[in-house]
Amino acid sequence: MVAAKDEGENQSGGGDEAAAKARTEAKKAAAEANRAKAKKAKDEAAASAMKIAGPGETKVSPSGKVTRLEKLYRTKAVPALMKEYQFSNAMQVPRLTKVVVNAAIKDAVANPKILDSTYEEIMAITGQKPVITRAKKAIATFKVRKGNAVGVMVTLRRARMYEFLDRLMNVALPRVRDFKGISAKSFDGRGNFSTGIREQIIFPEINYDKVSKIAGMTITITTTATKNEHARSLLSELGMPFRK
Repeated sequence: MVAAKDEGENQSGGGDEAAAKARTEAKKAAAEANRAKAKKAKDEAAASAMKIAGPGETKVSPSGKVTRLEKLYRTKAVPALMKEYQFSNAMQVPRLTKVVVNAAIKDAVANPKILDSTYEEIMAITGQKPVITRAKKAIATFKVRKGNAVGVMVTLRRARMYEFLDRLMNVALPRVRDFKGISAKSFDGRGNFSTGIREQIIFPEINYDKVSKIAGMTITITTTATKNEHARSLLSELGMPFRK
């Protein structure tokens, strides 16, 4: 009878040990799953975060793929323009070379720190670090001295240029209140087009709650076209919503 009791205790002890081992394994599995979940969330956040362009990183899209607008240019714009203007060679078709985004802040003369928020906003909109623009000469009327910081500017080329224009034409401009199209009168006669944006908040990258001051910007699109009509046709084929 004593032997039976000892055997029962041994079986009970073995069961407790197995249960404890099972609980330990379950805790380890749960901890491993939590670590994997946290790593996945971190990787997704890093992938969706804005990537600032470094030297030589504007040749391709951050995703490593051809941008949607560039593909549209090759497949739709080039054949359409060759047919419309009877170009014999695809190299004659005008193309985009760069986009310059310039934001001048008049209050920056009295308070240079106001440029900090504009700098961050332009960087968020374009995905590229801008440069500080300074006055080239003194203007006493506006109390501007030579060398004063007066705004920020960024030059976009290649993939980032196409991505910015794609977001501008298809996302930002339609968010303008009572938008009826862009005026096509701002060509300079050499295939370059400029337009103004009054509010930076039309870009979805801007958090309205963190905006300290409504500011505008000038966007200049440079092309290889030699005539205004060629440049306008190029931008129209790419989706620029010109006023009719």
